[in-house]
Amino acid sequence: MTTPFQHEPGSAAGPVPPPQCPAHGMGIGPGGLRRLYGPEAESDPAGLYEKLRAEHGTVAPVLMHGDVPAWLVLGHSENLQLTRTPSQFSRDSRRWHALRDGSVAADHPLAPIFTWQPVCSFAEGETHERLRGAVTDSIARIDTRGVRRHINRYSNRLVNDFCQEGHADLVSQFAEQLPMMVMCAIVGMPEDYSERLVEAARDLTRGTETAIASNAFLVDTLNRLVERRRETPAEDFATWLVEHPAALTDKEVAEHLRVVLIVAYETTTNLIANVLRMVLTDPRFRARLSGGHMTVPEAVEQTLWDEPPFTSILGRWAVGDTELGGQQIKAGDALIVGIAPANTDPVVRPDLTAGMEGNRAHMAFSSGPHECPGQDIGRAIADVGVDALLMRLPDLELSVDEDKLTWVGNFVSRHLVDLPASFAPSPQQKIDDEPLPAMARSRAATDWEVASPGRKSPGGAVPAGHAPAGVRTADPLAASAQGALIPGQRTGRTKIWHAVVRWWNGH
Repeated sequence: MTTPFQHEPGSAAGPVPPPQCPAHGMGIGPGGLRRLYGPEAESDPAGLYEKLRAEHGTVAPVLMHGDVPAWLVLGHSENLQLTRTPSQFSRDSRRWHALRDGSVAADHPLAPIFTWQPVCSFAEGETHERLRGAVTDSIARIDTRGVRRHINRYSNRLVNDFCQEGHADLVSQFAEQLPMMVMCAIVGMPEDYSERLVEAARDLTRGTETAIASNAFLVDTLNRLVERRRETPAEDFATWLVEHPAALTDKEVAEHLRVVLIVAYETTTNLIANVLRMVLTDPRFRARLSGGHMTVPEAVEQTLWDEPPFTSILGRWAVGDTELGGQQIKAGDALIVGIAPANTDPVVRPDLTAGMEGNRAHMAFSSGPHECPGQDIGRAIADVGVDALLMRLPDLELSVDEDKLTWVGNFVSRHLVDLPASFAPSPQQKIDDEPLPAMARSRAATDWEVASPGRKSPGGAVPAGHAPAGVRTADPLAASAQGALIPGQRTGRTKIWHAVVRWWNGH
């Protein structure tokens, strides 16, 4: 069985393009393989994916930071196979031959992502079921209406900080702040929310020189939280993990809190920023939204297709020698789930301009047994947050030319640096002083997705767990989430419609 990875870190390098070659310095590394890092990869990842697709098909050999070899899976069906067959492709990074032979050092910039930890995202079989069960059971205890109140209140608090100025950077002043504020409240550490925490979360997934230190800061913060919750339980996610019948150790609790906090933060920050960028730069997108032809939840779903929060995920590791997408994969090889390229696979999406609202076949939250269990929390933060911002500042306009916008990141995520916007100054809104609502459910379970209406299938049935197209929850206490309206959208409802909605939601 052959492999294109003739170059391995720490060994003699394979053929390198000569200095005069046009490929030199253009994202081509040892062995003629394309790099997933560097200026070319960061400035035009979509272009890189298409080059790889043209050269190798649905699975391509690539180089990560430090020219560490891996396979990037580009095809939609191949990504489904990768994520849905743990017997062939494991999440246990200890299988990686580059780790076993010392080719990849413990201080590698991507170590916070691939270093094995006692969490469900690195486990398989019974261990995975035990750990993931603790996470999903704890998520199920969250009161969706209470969290939506948190999101709306925090959103308005952030808008109050700049609404009188007439201008703001919607990334640093809103998109990067709101998810951490909400997640700190859910996890049980609102007092720990700080700019330092935001910076650490932003830093540790990007392969920077300070990623290790940022990760250590976050882990130390969460370890202290676990100690507090062992001594003083509360109605929050940390306590529910501590008290779960699965009997997680303190380290297991802290590491799961870390994964939940970081994944939710990074994905939701990018999602909010990308939705707002689409609103401010695409006239058709904004016209459909403001004209009532698209709801904010539908706009979020469209963005999950076009600009997924995570562009790819490391990783999976081959359990044994196998084949994927026509490529021969060796046991211990690293594979990258190609979220963004899967979403643009011409086999499943031949027309990239076609609207995808209501279609959740995207790979934005991965798939299979390791699919993101908290994805609808992220959807809720984006739905309610974007709606609250647009309700307060309906005349938002981009302050610079679109081509002046810049991104940073690595192959894992693409982060908008800033989104300067202008608007007519408006007064601050009073934020009530009542205590924030409890996080625990006080009633029967509801669906996080009630604000993200689904589409009917060709047969006329509605997918389980989704409201009919256009139906929103009849919960008057979650007005910010249920309507997801901006000025100019339809708002009228009849008593009959109220009755239908209440019936659909089981009231």
